[in-house]
Amino acid sequence: DINNNINNRCDLSDRIYNYPDIIMLSEFCLVTSTHSQPIGIGYMVLSECLSRNSIPVIIDDGWKLPFNDLLKWDLAAVIIPKQLSHNLISIITSYTAEEKVEMRQLSRVWWHKYLKNMSTIATTTLDIINERFIPNVISPNTKWHSISEVDDSSSNTAPNFLNPLYNSHVDGFTAVILTYDRFQSLSQVLYRLDSVPSLMKILVVWNNVNKEPPPAAEWPQLRIPIRVIVSNENKLSNRFYPYEDIDTDCVLAMDDDITMLTEDELEFGFQVWRENYDRIVGFPGRIHSWENSTNMWRYNSEWMNDVSLVLTGAAFYHNYFNYLYTHTMPSDIRDWVNKNFNCEDIAMNFLVYNTTNKSPIKVTPRKKFKCPECVNTELLSADESHMVFRSGCINRFQKEFGKQLKTVEFRADPVLYKANIAETILRYKNIGSL
Repeated sequence: DINNNINNRCDLSDRIYNYPDIIMLSEFCLVTSTHSQPIGIGYMVLSECLSRNSIPVIIDDGWKLPFNDLLKWDLAAVIIPKQLSHNLISIITSYTAEEKVEMRQLSRVWWHKYLKNMSTIATTTLDIINERFIPNVISPNTKWHSISEVDDSSSNTAPNFLNPLYNSHVDGFTAVILTYDRFQSLSQVLYRLDSVPSLMKILVVWNNVNKEPPPAAEWPQLRIPIRVIVSNENKLSNRFYPYEDIDTDCVLAMDDDITMLTEDELEFGFQVWRENYDRIVGFPGRIHSWENSTNMWRYNSEWMNDVSLVLTGAAFYHNYFNYLYTHTMPSDIRDWVNKNFNCEDIAMNFLVYNTTNKSPIKVTPRKKFKCPECVNTELLSADESHMVFRSGCINRFQKEFGKQLKTVEFRADPVLYKANIAETILRYKNIGSL
């Protein structure tokens, strides 16, 4: 019965044994491929070794290993040139216990992530095409060779070589406002947004799980309908969730207390984003700098001409980054943000820069976004601790992402801004100062 005996093998003494069980119990598994063998035999044996977490010992006869342009097979397998195959035993016994553990861990990761079935093979192939098509897309070399826990229940994410970020259709923007319990200032923000010509939709993310949002009759009556999304959990990452209601490429993230921006400033910011859709384009600029005394990066909110971050309390960005933030950004960064209720804007800046290799753009000269009467000794102390914490975020995220944010000295202002001409000629008449 072929079906019942498909896994049976016989040794030279005609002793019958179960082939998969033998591989699973073996540290090493011999893989050969010669020109006399049918095509695919070597790959089949390699798959059997990887699926049973046995280290492949590959006799190299010039055949191509799967995805060998990205997977460094000598890290997970023993590769022996054909002319040295007579030294096989001495070669495999030279590996230490620690090296064998690392090789088996890596081969297990490769099997589950890249080679397990047609779905993972197809997704890996598209991922490789993606990296060749868009070289700047975040995919550090360590991605392919990292030893991390494998979640068999999770599916590989789709590649982005055809993603909307690189095939954008500009059709206005969706404003996403994260709020908790500041309905008065939120209403002011909504009224201001409603006058911006390119606004297409408003989403209010209600983060207060202990209080229901006001009834519909109390909300501002606007030309653009308001969609209120009630969160199940109060966390900052709700700001960057790829909500189905967002059907524009452009998202304007706003805090519920940013009441000072004018209609012209917001419209101009969107028009700048249209020409820079792979960047964060916004209003509150910040910078980070290296401190030799601490050998660490320091977050700075001083008013300077240099900018390395644009805060997402008032910023335009592509909706695709919501997908990346939620589904592909390292989960421990999201967990850190949600646990400490801080630094989600810094994380998004790192994500965008490491994805596109492009710094954010600050628009218009406005630098003050908080009330001047709020300055006192207590708040200054709190502000200092806030700076220290956010400096820690920058250092932490830099290690996670790999590339540090780049500082630029650039600001986008409307043409003829501050020119001494008739106001009727200006397209953007109400651009705020500091």
